[in-house]
Amino acid sequence: GAMSVDSITDLSDNTSKLLEALQLSHPHELDPRRSLGKTKMLSLNPITWQVPRIVERCCQHIETHGLQTVGIFRVGSSKKRVQQLREEFDQGQDVFLDEHQSVHDVAALLKEFLRDLPDPLIPRELYTAFLRTASMEGPAQLAALQLLLFLLPPCHSDTLHRLLRFLGEVALHAEDSHGPEGQQIPGNKMTVSNLATIFGPNILQKEKLGEKDAGAMNFEDSAAIILVLQRLIEHCQTLFTVSPEMQCDVLRRLFQTDPDVIDYLLRRK
Repeated sequence: GAMSVDSITDLSDNTSKLLEALQLSHPHELDPRRSLGKTKMLSLNPITWQVPRIVERCCQHIETHGLQTVGIFRVGSSKKRVQQLREEFDQGQDVFLDEHQSVHDVAALLKEFLRDLPDPLIPRELYTAFLRTASMEGPAQLAALQLLLFLLPPCHSDTLHRLLRFLGEVALHAEDSHGPEGQQIPGNKMTVSNLATIFGPNILQKEKLGEKDAGAMNFEDSAAIILVLQRLIEHCQTLFTVSPEMQCDVLRRLFQTDPDVIDYLLRRK
């Protein structure tokens, strides 16, 4: 009922099959009937994909109804409607966002959720380490960011991954374009830089909001936050993809130190 480590490393298409062989995701995610033929990345979380419902619903709503909305995340919203949505989510209701919901209200709700998390999406103990990558360049910077991302708790990692993919999709629609019949489609004007400026302070927080001097962020930190988030958005796919070499290295180390973990993962397969 198990498979040897040697046979795993010999699998064809090693880049995509190794994690699947190790079953480093919930079995439900690997059900081909669920994906309906679409390629879906696996979560590195060995339990299940952990993205808060409010984040998933907000991202889906804007991806469906708001990618061409000019000034998304910058135009004002209705505080009353945002508060009502927030209370519905807080009460555990299964809130469905449809075309009748204002895109700007949903955008404001997403920003508020990230801003008000008790512990920000990137934990405070990693704040300084992430900011220091701003002074690095090229492959060294990306390698450092990837290792830091591996330190995030599963829920933080999964949620950040979903958010970055979403922001990348928003940025792809920043410029005006033309439809199949030549009609002009307005861009939302939200470039990667604009999005990083808005979301950076909500994701990377040095102190809790409201604490003494929490709002007194110096210019250097502010610029570094924006730059780091830009890199995370621009290189999201690469940063969240574990190389075959690293996968095999982890396997070798586990085989030496924790063979029972290898056995457990393989038996889940």
